[in-house]
Amino acid sequence: MAAITSAVIAIAGVILGWIAIEIACKPCLEKGREAIDRSLNPDYDPDDDLQAPLNPNPDPQSHPGISSSTSSKPLQI
Repeated sequence: MAAITSAVIAIAGVILGWIAIEIACKPCLEKGREAIDRSLNPDYDPDDDLQAPLNPNPDPQSHPGISSSTSSKPLQI
């Protein structure tokens, strides 16, 4: 009878430990599980997740480091 009691206590301890880990690490575990689900999904296309514009400078006449208000005005001395 003592062996059964010890086994039940050990199994209960493992289950409670697993629940504690799941609660404590929930955000990390959810992100990891979502990444695994995406990688195993054959219909998933990683290019669909792009949210940044491919062309951050839509005006081809202006340069990236120069604002349009200063580049069109001549310098007056």
